Amino acid sequence: MAPPRKDNIPLTLRVSQELLKAIDDRRREEEDIPTRPEMVRRILQDYFDRGR
Repeated sequence: MAPPRKDNIPLTLRVSQELLKAIDDRRREEEDIPTRPEMVRRILQDYFDRGR
């Protein structure tokens, strides 16, 4: 895994066990099985790409 980019800002948040399970389940559907933070980034990027 590449080191974090210097212009990125860390974000810490708490999620329910149910939401964490949903994120983990979705990660397993990806071909490359991303880390949890990467999966959250992908989900957020997809959300914003859809113009919501």
